[in-house]
Amino acid sequence: MAHADTLADRGAVRGILWMLLCGLLFVAVTGIVRHLGTDLPAVQSAFIRYAFGLLLIAPAFYWYRHVLPQRRTVGLYVLRGLVHGGAVLLWFFAMARIPIAEVTAIGYLAPVFVSLGAVLLLGERMRARRAGAVLAGFVGALVILRPGFQEVSIGALAQLCAAPLFAASFLLAKHLTGGEHPTMIVAMLSALCTIVLLPGALYVWQPPDLSELFWLFMAAVFATLGHYTMTRAIEAAPITVTQPATFLQLVWAVMLGTMMFGEAIDFWVILGGAIIVGATTYIAHREYVAAGRARPPAAPL
Repeated sequence: MAHADTLADRGAVRGILWMLLCGLLFVAVTGIVRHLGTDLPAVQSAFIRYAFGLLLIAPAFYWYRHVLPQRRTVGLYVLRGLVHGGAVLLWFFAMARIPIAEVTAIGYLAPVFVSLGAVLLLGERMRARRAGAVLAGFVGALVILRPGFQEVSIGALAQLCAAPLFAASFLLAKHLTGGEHPTMIVAMLSALCTIVLLPGALYVWQPPDLSELFWLFMAAVFATLGHYTMTRAIEAAPITVTQPATFLQLVWAVMLGTMMFGEAIDFWVILGGAIIVGATTYIAHREYVAAGRARPPAAPL
């Protein structure tokens, strides 16, 4: 028993460390996109980032050619590509227009929408405590946006719309894991997002300079590593253990925005983000208790 407890403790430490690294990587991505600003259209920036990501993951199509998508699941892959591509476009649009901390805090809503979507689309039961946690998540969003007390910016609205789309992408991925290989699910997402974003990118295309290409390549590298470290965190420990560590991502986002971009520290954004993280942690805990394991959160990018 003591040995098992020790192994569990070590797994929890590894999971938390992996999740902390994951948060740093995703904050690096947001910092890069914030640095690029609005010089390039959002759809073009998103397309270039995913095109680079596709180059990075392209070898997987050869290595895992024996587990290519089944014909009956092609439609789900395409639907996920459309939904995730739209979410990424909205995220890039928001990132160039509102503070990094605000984008990060609103993004925490994605797991709340995952829980709500599981009830509406998958027929899962919404018990009172789970419903209370979902409601708390939306209260956190209201604390951040404060409608009626300040003008809600178009960037904040874009990120608010991106959250349920990321959640829908996650739910589709969860459905695909029932019969598809996880690596192929990730690889197909990169390929289809690139295709989905291509028409819009061509329509507004502006010749990017070498600096912009370099930073978008680095965004693809950091995002790919971020998804890898998140996977390792989920493998090492239950999400109930690692989820609270995601709050530090907001702390790092505040520090990055303040030190690199001169963004003011907004108490309400931090408070709202804390409420949402608390709600998503509780939702993960209830799912862990009910199902014996917790679902991972929907990750952006």
